[in-house]
Amino acid sequence: MRSGGVQIAGFTAHLGYNGRALIDPCISYREPTMKLSTIVRFSLVAACFVVTSAARADQPLNALTAQEVSDGWKLLFDGKSTDGWRNFKKDKIGEGWQVVDGALARAAEGAGDIVTEDEYEAFELVLEYKIGKAGNSGLMYHVSEDEATPWMTGPEIQVQDNKAGHDPQKSGWLYQLYDADTDATKPAGEWNELRVLITPEKCEQYMNGVKYCEYVKGSDDWNERVAKSKFGSMPKFGKPTKGYICLQDHGDPVAYRNIRIRVIEKK
Repeated sequence: MRSGGVQIAGFTAHLGYNGRALIDPCISYREPTMKLSTIVRFSLVAACFVVTSAARADQPLNALTAQEVSDGWKLLFDGKSTDGWRNFKKDKIGEGWQVVDGALARAAEGAGDIVTEDEYEAFELVLEYKIGKAGNSGLMYHVSEDEATPWMTGPEIQVQDNKAGHDPQKSGWLYQLYDADTDATKPAGEWNELRVLITPEKCEQYMNGVKYCEYVKGSDDWNERVAKSKFGSMPKFGKPTKGYICLQDHGDPVAYRNIRIRVIEKK
């Protein structure tokens, strides 16, 4: 049962089941006709995405609650097969991706970067990941197959072991673009929850319920940061406004589970 809501910049934030704050399943987003300086800053947005482990403690792996189904969520991984995923620019998924203990795992050589069957424009995505010691991986969105690699078009949210990993870009950061001044990750070998909101008006990233960053894709600030990064020389980087979701094979063991998404419709 919901106990009311508040309208914020085209979104309705509600207190949902289990005392959990939700974004209304029927929300729509507006085309970003306002300048960044006039976009309303969300004061309650952190509450909209905090999902504690206790809230789903009694929920089976890779399954949706009745409320989530009602709210429009769908699974991107069923916990039993690799259905719904394929390698970048290929029709099938590499043998290195396997279902291990209910998780989609990069478990062997011959894996490669994988993408969803469908493309997504505006959405809310939640998943759990477990990275191996010193391991590295990544989650990309708005990926197109116009370039040689997914990261030449799709922004990457870093996934790595922050303690023993070798990349200065930490897990949960938007690679070389937006970082965080805290580290909310759990150690290698433990499960972490990553939550992402992507809309034309606002994007946000959370690690284990802690807000890491917010940004507007395509804004002046975004463009300035891209120009200063390694992506500045890639003409199609960050340009697609719709694309595949990609899980990166960086050559290290990593596993993903409870991968679920909810599309946010235009008005």
